[in-house]
Amino acid sequence: MKLVVLSCLLAFAVAAPRPDGDAVTLVDDRTDDGDGNFQYRFETSNGIAEQRLGAPGSEGQSNMQGDFSFDLPDGNRFDLTYSADENGYKPNSAFIPTDHPLPAHVVELLAIVEDLVRQGATWNDKGERLTRRK
Repeated sequence: MKLVVLSCLLAFAVAAPRPDGDAVTLVDDRTDDGDGNFQYRFETSNGIAEQRLGAPGSEGQSNMQGDFSFDLPDGNRFDLTYSADENGYKPNSAFIPTDHPLPAHVVELLAIVEDLVRQGATWNDKGERLTRRK
């Protein structure tokens, strides 16, 4: 009985529609000079696209810059541009979370703490104040 159920589940999984399973490559453009310089660009019929340009870096690494994009299930388009070099990987996208500005009361509390530190106040690792203002 377990074998029958497992076979049915496997049959359903294989027969399930795969919208991306029928995607075809629309653009595939590649060049590689063999000296570390390269570029490529591709696009598929399901909306996936990427392009990348690479060159040798000053410290032996590959420096790259490029972008990629694809359609999200909610209908939005995900776009990301990036560069990668001796200074690290730097992505840029509206989908990357960013720090929010601190609320005004937190900025005020941090200013109070800085003032106390300038006056010689110290705290232990539990946040308990050890010394008072001088």
